[in-house]
Amino acid sequence: MSKRPSIEFSDFTAPKSGASVVLVAKGGGFAEEAASFAGGAEKIRKLIELSGFNGKLGTTAEAISTEEGGVERLILVGVGKIEKLGNDDWLRIGGAAFSKIGKSTDVAVALALPEQTIADDEAADFALGMLLRSYEFDKYKTKKDDKDGGKKQTAATVKISVASPDTAKAAYKTAEAVADGVIQARDLVNEPANILGPVEFADEAAKLEKLGVKIEVLGEKELKKLGMGALLGVAQGSVRPPRVVVMQWNGGKAKDKPVAFVGKGVVFDTGGISIKPAQGMEDMKGDMGGAAAVTGLMRALAGRKANVNVVGVIGLVENMPDGNAQRPGDIVTTMSGQTIEVINTDAEGRLVLADALHYTADRFKPRIMINLATLTGAVMVALGVYNAGLFSNDDELADQLYDAGQASGEKLWRLPLGKEYDKMIDSTFADMKNSCGRLGGSITAAQFLKRFVGDTPWAHLDIAGTAMGSPATEYSQGWASGFGVRVLDRLVRDHYEA
Repeated sequence: MSKRPSIEFSDFTAPKSGASVVLVAKGGGFAEEAASFAGGAEKIRKLIELSGFNGKLGTTAEAISTEEGGVERLILVGVGKIEKLGNDDWLRIGGAAFSKIGKSTDVAVALALPEQTIADDEAADFALGMLLRSYEFDKYKTKKDDKDGGKKQTAATVKISVASPDTAKAAYKTAEAVADGVIQARDLVNEPANILGPVEFADEAAKLEKLGVKIEVLGEKELKKLGMGALLGVAQGSVRPPRVVVMQWNGGKAKDKPVAFVGKGVVFDTGGISIKPAQGMEDMKGDMGGAAAVTGLMRALAGRKANVNVVGVIGLVENMPDGNAQRPGDIVTTMSGQTIEVINTDAEGRLVLADALHYTADRFKPRIMINLATLTGAVMVALGVYNAGLFSNDDELADQLYDAGQASGEKLWRLPLGKEYDKMIDSTFADMKNSCGRLGGSITAAQFLKRFVGDTPWAHLDIAGTAMGSPATEYSQGWASGFGVRVLDRLVRDHYEA
């Protein structure tokens, strides 16, 4: 499905053929080491002059050579002002570089800047950006490329020249595991709902056993025994049975409490009896973006053998308007014993998470607990599609998440919780109601979830708008972004690994 390149690291060896990539700072500066990759510094200067290339971050310029026995294509990639490089800039640069590779199968990159040493983690991020930009979801296209008569394109071999190839290669192994997690999350979100139901999703998650992740799959019988009435209420309108998948990666000390991640996995959301408008409903195959991110995160952590104990729990259901579907006005009893009046059956994600959060907190007693969900359209009204909503009962955890978001480029913005909002979800007939109107919709949804986490330090990430249909970047061109994997991997790496 993707033209994933094979990436190698080496010292500075000039290529004899193929495509050559050279980094250029704003203003036209480039490293001396890059000259040999272009057949001489003068060729780089000439291309800069003729193309008017200014080195702005993410921009590119290209020249094609017809000379025999030399580099066939010279690609310049802008890095902007060197002193300002940070956050996800190296992913952007790597993605921009890959975008110009085209059908070249041999690519050499001079990863160097003038009077500046590129760190190993920056080199790894550059390679990660290339991997993520290479992603395509064309699984269901019977004609892959009409121009080539349907022939599959050969993946490129990319040789990245750096000052310290051995240590850069080691850093890249970690980045590659993260790429695997992001790509899995993208694949899951992109799959159509007729292919990926709760059972099929659980089967995909179970494949992580190959990486050493312990898997438990809870079926309808087990969920009834546990008393997950809220989750089961959402699922009862579908002929497809629900599942809860528990994933455990035990990479830390046995005595260490785990960090926990919980994902909403509504594989398709019609809205139930409170049915959604037809326009755009096809996008609701992505309403399991939270569960996809948790699954991808577990893959990334296990793949890089993270030195930490982690639990991932995903609640998988389909929300359909069957004759057996729950109705507005129904009252369900959650695993925690609290009751919920169902005002709107399209506010179903919080019902799934209510039971999943309580189950996780009660069984695992985690150090922290973070849930991800494409929960509300209201968060997009508040923040657009460039930040995910962040809600938390713990200031330290909220600050850690914000910093991880800035560093990774998967940005989070904190929104409030409070007693006033909590009163809004009180119900006349039950302990609470699942919907209380348009005002503060993302906040009241988070306030609802807070009632199921107890004293556990907890955060809720509302990733509607960032997990699917998000704006294209240099390293994310598809409908599904895999949002959540990188920011949470960064959080774990910075604060929770031994």
